[in-house]
Amino acid sequence: MEKRDLLEEGIIFFNQGRYYEAHEVWEDLWRETRGPLKGFYQGLIHAAVGLHHLKKDNLAGAASQIQKSIRRLTGYSGSDQPVDSFTLVRQLSEVLTDLRPEVIRIVRSN
Repeated sequence: MEKRDLLEEGIIFFNQGRYYEAHEVWEDLWRETRGPLKGFYQGLIHAAVGLHHLKKDNLAGAASQIQKSIRRLTGYSGSDQPVDSFTLVRQLSEVLTDLRPEVIRIVRSN
């Protein structure tokens, strides 16, 4: 499967609240990626894992993974961001504040 297809499949799972599945697909994408985008994709994986933990009431695991996601996504400065990371980071920060499940949607930047 092409990288673009793996990213899109993960976004669909994520936006459906199927965080575990999104994480699995994005891990395949992450393994195939070289260069700066690898860290960005890792940020997406951390977001999915954190939200999965939150759904399972593992608040400590959720907070840890969401913090890692925010650091990765905020730290990425490439112009080739495949998603609107600013909005995603804002949503993740809101979730981190109260650690309650909320609807988070990833929006493509292209």
